[in-house]
Amino acid sequence: MQPPMTTARNLLVITLDSAGDPPVRAGDLSLALAGAELIDLCAARVVELREDRIVPGRLPAPADVLLEQAFASFIREEPYETISDWLWRRGKALDVAYVAAFETEGLLTRQRRRARLFPTGEPVLVDSPARRQATERWSSAEPVLVTLAEAVGVRGPQARDLPPETDGAVELILAAVGDALQELDSERQRRSIEQEAFNNIWRAP
Repeated sequence: MQPPMTTARNLLVITLDSAGDPPVRAGDLSLALAGAELIDLCAARVVELREDRIVPGRLPAPADVLLEQAFASFIREEPYETISDWLWRRGKALDVAYVAAFETEGLLTRQRRRARLFPTGEPVLVDSPARRQATERWSSAEPVLVTLAEAVGVRGPQARDLPPETDGAVELILAAVGDALQELDSERQRRSIEQEAFNNIWRAP
């Protein structure tokens, strides 16, 4: 029996199905997957946000092992952890964990040629109910999924506005993901400049 499709799983499907150029970067995808997990856990009322801090509650019998792992990673002592800090901690190589889960569940195979995003070979989705469900959610321009996908560079349908009844936690998490992605991009640019300066030293006569 396949686990239910979470927002993070849907996001991975849409990312793997996209043929973006440049491709989605692993670090970006991992941060967005962590944000998607937190959104689903908030929606399930097993965690709550106090301003920008994550307060875990009690998790009922989980149906998805990756969400269970996400829930288990929360700090349970005051002053608790900020959304930003948790995204960085949970998001470390999270894309690899999701791809591995999909592979174990028979939702994808790997092409032999090496890929820029996944060095062990490019994962290719097989036709499955999970893939079709994610595609339907994408085609309906579900705002959370489209916003997260756009944040990592996947272009698709015009996202609808979040429904008026949407919990403010969703907007807070989406904003935190956006800030983390900007911070990651700034760090990449800084390292690129430093590397270029280093290379210029050796090029100088």
